[in-house]
Amino acid sequence: MFYRVFLRPVMFLFSAEKAHGLTMKLFSVALNIPLIRNLIKSNYKSKKGRPKQLMGLHFPNPVGLAAGFDKDGKYYKNLQHLGFGFLELGTVTPRPQEGNPKPRLFRLKKDKAVINRMGFNNDGVEALKKRLKEKGDFPLIIGGNIGKNKDTPNENAVDDYLYCMRELHDVVDYFTVNMSSPNTPNLRELQDKEPLRKILLKLLEYNNSTAQPKPILLKIAPDLGEGQLRDIAEIVNELSLDGIIATNTTISREGLKTNKSEINSIGNGGLSGAPLTQRSLEVVKTMRSLLGSDTVIIGVGGIMNGNDATKMLEAGADLVQVYSGLIYKGPGLVREILNELKVEN
Repeated sequence: MFYRVFLRPVMFLFSAEKAHGLTMKLFSVALNIPLIRNLIKSNYKSKKGRPKQLMGLHFPNPVGLAAGFDKDGKYYKNLQHLGFGFLELGTVTPRPQEGNPKPRLFRLKKDKAVINRMGFNNDGVEALKKRLKEKGDFPLIIGGNIGKNKDTPNENAVDDYLYCMRELHDVVDYFTVNMSSPNTPNLRELQDKEPLRKILLKLLEYNNSTAQPKPILLKIAPDLGEGQLRDIAEIVNELSLDGIIATNTTISREGLKTNKSEINSIGNGGLSGAPLTQRSLEVVKTMRSLLGSDTVIIGVGGIMNGNDATKMLEAGADLVQVYSGLIYKGPGLVREILNELKVEN
């Protein structure tokens, strides 16, 4: 209530990217004050754990933070206090990169949506590795979302993914391979059957050579056609990949309430939030039918409340992730979802 009535109107006076940074800094300051820290922990952490055992990992509850919110692992120790069962950090690339020119993050308030063209802006994999080495006995599952640098040609992309996996292998619990962002030129071409198989094979080969292999998931786009989804499912089944994350942001602008001139002025970027809810559900349903019951599916895209999360689980997802919903609902969203979910333990 406090976020929606008081804090959100103030933060919405700032640009979306500046507001995100300011919110996280204020949250960090607040957690350094014992009284406020105790209030935050007691107010936002649900007592309903609903743990899940998947991929050999223990998830305290099925609600996670989607990649992109804490790209560089600067805030993961603070975010644990909001009730998440797991956190996915990144997308991270081998070398630091600034991403696309600003402005690159936009709110569509009428649609409860966000358009971003961040372009994998991050401090580089070594910086994330250093921060995660300091996590100690961290209570939540941490995923590492890995990508390629913008200037790495697609034919050499596998080298970037392998480099990130090697660097993070000892400090994350699972990996997400991101080839589905619309904001790095030609990246989505890597989802085609042959390049996808080649990259995943190399990653699996390295992972299986380690003393403790980590689960590997593939994040897919919502804009794929039926044939493309079948190709991906075939490869996932063939390689016995641990799971998929469905879905990334969409390049579609259909059905939006926001004025077309405003949308056109924003330009390119991936759309997330409420307009993505239905398509993400459809992709999850399709992939569950194609993958069977053993492959893990994490549903993400347009989960704005507990009802959306429940539908995602009913569609076949094992876990869910949120991002844009946090912008519009605030930190209480996780607790709201946990209080409404109906899942079998």
